[in-house]
Amino acid sequence: MNLTAESHRVPLNDGNSIPLLGLGTYADPQKTPKGSCLESVKIAIDTGYRHIDGAFVYYNEHEVGQAIREKIAEGKIKREDIFYCGKLWNTCHPPELVRPTLEKTLKILQLDYVDLYIIELPMAFKPGDAIYPKDENGKIIYHETDLCATWEAMEACKDAGLAKSIGVSNFNRRQLEMILNKPGLKYKPVSNQVECHPYFTQPKLLEFCRQHDIVIVGYSPLGTSRDETWVNVSSPPLLKDPVLNAIGKKYNKTAAQVALRFSIQRGVVVIPKSFNPQRIKENFQIFDFSLTEKEMKEIEALNKNVRYVELLIGTQRPDNGHKLKHGKFHLNLKKSFFTVRVTEHWKRLPREVVESPPLEIFKTHLDMILYNLL
Repeated sequence: MNLTAESHRVPLNDGNSIPLLGLGTYADPQKTPKGSCLESVKIAIDTGYRHIDGAFVYYNEHEVGQAIREKIAEGKIKREDIFYCGKLWNTCHPPELVRPTLEKTLKILQLDYVDLYIIELPMAFKPGDAIYPKDENGKIIYHETDLCATWEAMEACKDAGLAKSIGVSNFNRRQLEMILNKPGLKYKPVSNQVECHPYFTQPKLLEFCRQHDIVIVGYSPLGTSRDETWVNVSSPPLLKDPVLNAIGKKYNKTAAQVALRFSIQRGVVVIPKSFNPQRIKENFQIFDFSLTEKEMKEIEALNKNVRYVELLIGTQRPDNGHKLKHGKFHLNLKKSFFTVRVTEHWKRLPREVVESPPLEIFKTHLDMILYNLL
């Protein structure tokens, strides 16, 4: 694969293509000064980035759209040069909400279409204005979801020209198979956005996706920030790894640049987030060197199945012991061979999961437990 700063797109299964390197734009809106995203996206475009990853729940899509439009007005880029990915949030899974939600995103961006629209998570929250709907006890209110019906609405958005391509995020194999085996499937997901980096290489999921011509898009490709509200801060910091730093010294590159190069050589799209101008430029400087087969294997061997981003939402622990149940279907976690690790994640599950939830909600939570473990 001959990758250059000017040409590093890979094909998608619907005939479109995606740049292997993009800019992530997530930032805590309460801690990020207004305009930071706007300036960062403009710097990224000037640097050479043509792939921008965003989401409605990042609360900065208006700045992303403004940056893109300003660079088009300057003559720096054309709209078709930019690949923008937006996301369908958890409260918008009902089929009748999918297109209006995407149309709202387009209105905020002031763009005619997104290049990729993805289902952000396979679990659903109660529809409504609240991003994180909660009951009187402060617990997240979940909602039964039919992912196949949601996917059909996504397909309709592609047919309408509102999204050039459609995909998913944080889906495991079972959830992908649910879509792939759906009767009357019109379009396969082109991508699956998941956490992926040298400490969490996702070999089984990557191979499954390759078999079905689904591109893996890796978020947190450099590990992530040490924000304990959503990050497992007990995990070792990736960029201090001696192997990555030793290889970087050989090529006069940073550990971050080595980690990014490793991923794109595997065919994994990476979307490192940074609002630091120097880091934005450094992250793009990964096309002037390549890793040897030996070095690729050395980095692959670093895999520790370390997940930095915790996907389970909720902090309540049930009073009836570590037993997940739905009617006659139950999992006694005390007897499981991964008791300690499941118990750690179980503490984050909301009580309603074990109080006769709809089956699909139950199955989704069980999936998410296993997704965080395997």
